Amino acid sequence: MKILITGATGLVGTEIVALCKKQHIAVHYLTTRKKKIGSIAGCRGFLWNPSKGEIDIQCFEGVTVIINLAGASIAKRWTKAYKKTILASRIDSLKTLRKGLKESNVAGVNALVTASAIGIYPNSYANFYDESNQDIDPSFLGEVVAAWEVEASHFANLGLAVAKIRIGLVLSAFGGALTEMTKPIKNYMGAAFGTGKQWQSWIHIHDLAKIFLFAAKQNLEGVYNGVSPNPVTNRKLTKAIANSINKPLFLPNIPKVMMKAILGEMAYILFASQRVSSKKIEEAGYVFTYSTIEPALTQVYWSMEKENSPNPIVN
Repeated sequence: MKILITGATGLVGTEIVALCKKQHIAVHYLTTRKKKIGSIAGCRGFLWNPSKGEIDIQCFEGVTVIINLAGASIAKRWTKAYKKTILASRIDSLKTLRKGLKESNVAGVNALVTASAIGIYPNSYANFYDESNQDIDPSFLGEVVAAWEVEASHFANLGLAVAKIRIGLVLSAFGGALTEMTKPIKNYMGAAFGTGKQWQSWIHIHDLAKIFLFAAKQNLEGVYNGVSPNPVTNRKLTKAIANSINKPLFLPNIPKVMMKAILGEMAYILFASQRVSSKKIEEAGYVFTYSTIEPALTQVYWSMEKENSPNPIVN
């Protein structure tokens, strides 16, 4: 098996590459920067420019599965210009991959496993969403994810099995939302957002990487939620983080109006509530390593301490 990965140097991509190396799976990756070609040891890098539809078609040589993680971060202020970047980065990446596949005339690529997001599900305190839900959140993020998934579906016309992994809140020691949530709590400034009752469907980064490889190996098709079996409220998550790092919480909840003044429209993602089911991926045969929040956080913070320790533990 040989996998072509877009977004290989990002948070999730780095974890997938590490897992591929452990399993002796060959990796090609695409990058927009020349200096990043050869930056991942043991893997082959190739140039592309999705905004211009340019791609080195040699990247498909010997590849059987494409894992697509490309897309601009949503954790920046959503100006009118940046909204266009968020959407275009996702759509252009898929269009460029599809164009490259057509031009290369390769016969070996048989599957696409692409990132998606649970932001497609409508904001709700009561609903428990599975992949059969057809309603789309009327927010900007919901619109982006819907367009993203439609573009990914076109790969089926090339004969590929297409799996879309709707990713939740990723817990990682090396970046992402959790590190940002930890900072104020660590500095005695932490508090839940709004009512704190909004659901947050999370996943440990190790499980997320394993799900992508599981989907690739099993040639899964359709939509799968990339979330743990046990979503938590924002209030419970905030308390669990504080307990994990032994810090108290004594401030009142942070009002929505304050965060909107600071972050603008992007503040929506802090208050949106999506309780999402992992049943479908489990029924496909995937077994979670971290299914509850406390052990997941314990492992993440242990990794943080190990990384920052002057005398790291050697396994």
